[in-house]
Amino acid sequence: MSNLTLATQATQQIDLICRQSPIMPVITINDISEALPLANALLDGGISTLEVTLRTQTGLDAISIIRKALPEAFVGAGTVTSVAMLNAVVDAGAQFAISPGLTHELLLAGIDSTIPLLPGIATPSELMQGLQLGYQRFKFFPAAAVGGVPALKALAGPFSNVCFCPTGGINANNAREYLALPNVMCVGGSWVVPSDAVRNKDWQRITELSKLSIQALLQS
Repeated sequence: MSNLTLATQATQQIDLICRQSPIMPVITINDISEALPLANALLDGGISTLEVTLRTQTGLDAISIIRKALPEAFVGAGTVTSVAMLNAVVDAGAQFAISPGLTHELLLAGIDSTIPLLPGIATPSELMQGLQLGYQRFKFFPAAAVGGVPALKALAGPFSNVCFCPTGGINANNAREYLALPNVMCVGGSWVVPSDAVRNKDWQRITELSKLSIQALLQS
């Protein structure tokens, strides 16, 4: 199977995943006991696509636990920065992988991987590296710091077939502005999983934040 065919299949898989919810929460698990109740709280709030970052030692175990317990969730791994990490998240059961940036080696590994990779880009040059290998879906990171909505509008001209999941500096106040853009599939952010709510195990607050955020974003 050609690289282009594999990349096209990955694009279709990413589109399916990102259609599940306008918000992809960026989740960092410090205590493994928090993984399942946090995921349940988000599901109860209407968010079924979860990006569990590898910023802590518990990331891989959290992915495995959520995947086994909640088959209705779409569980991905964030902060994937190497081929070794990509292989590790596949073994952990992740259904997709997200990187904050890209390397040529990671892009090639993503094409051959059994799960789709959403590579991170911040510049047109990085975007073109991905396009050369057939990628058409990208994480735009750190979104607010590298131009935000105006930058995504500018990228839509020369790269009309590309869509993004912007992450970084996105919150309840500006998420709707991003989602109004035709080249934005969903937005990533941590405002629905505030650290104090997780620390206090206030799962109901996370559920309510998720519900309210989705309702606000889906209003016409």
